[in-house]
Amino acid sequence: MLHAIQTFLSRRRFRPGLWPTLALVVLVALTVSLGNWQRHRAAEKDALRAQFEQASREPTAPLDEGASIADLRFRSVRVEGVFDAVHQVLVDNKIRGGRAGYDVVAPFKLASGRYLLVDRGWIAATPRHTDLPAVPPPHGNAVITGRINSPPAHYLELAADSVAGPLRQNLDIARLAQSTGLPLLPYIVEQTDGSATSDGLLREWPAPDFGSDQHRSYMLQWYSMAGLGCVLWLALNWRERT
Repeated sequence: MLHAIQTFLSRRRFRPGLWPTLALVVLVALTVSLGNWQRHRAAEKDALRAQFEQASREPTAPLDEGASIADLRFRSVRVEGVFDAVHQVLVDNKIRGGRAGYDVVAPFKLASGRYLLVDRGWIAATPRHTDLPAVPPPHGNAVITGRINSPPAHYLELAADSVAGPLRQNLDIARLAQSTGLPLLPYIVEQTDGSATSDGLLREWPAPDFGSDQHRSYMLQWYSMAGLGCVLWLALNWRERT
């Protein structure tokens, strides 16, 4: 082995070219930066999972309207108020058990005068998509319990939602507040209590998939690409001695 190395060094010398070296620097800087970003995202998702697990162990409590979504997310809360049936919406393209349907979301007026969006549950779509299911919220004062969450921050929208009808492609709180004129809190409550099971709504909220493992997979891919670039640079810059 030593003889082979000595023979190789006697015939070749390491002379890295300028442009390959600059290309390597750019490649390593880019891939390491992307790997670091994925690592940070994985850490954020791990922290969110820990928050979810901690919130799942805490008892149901009254809603603190002054707290931020960062502090309230995944907490189980109990709220009292009145449903606003006029502004109830159906969020389309929600799949449960292989069936298409809608999330039924209604504003809920609190004693403070502010409104909270309550995801009352899921209902299957009718055979004719143009025939929307009728699931009016309860009348009068109501007390509900549920899990605080936030709608997806990014989503695919094929066309602009109508502000006139009840059907929505996505649940955008800011857009809904603008179209209804209601002072909506910046989060939703996924109703969990069984006080209205006769309405036919399914209230099974699975634990979120935080996706931290996917970020770690991408992180390893970017770091591996940086390492491969370094190996190729070392291997390809040995020149024949002249």
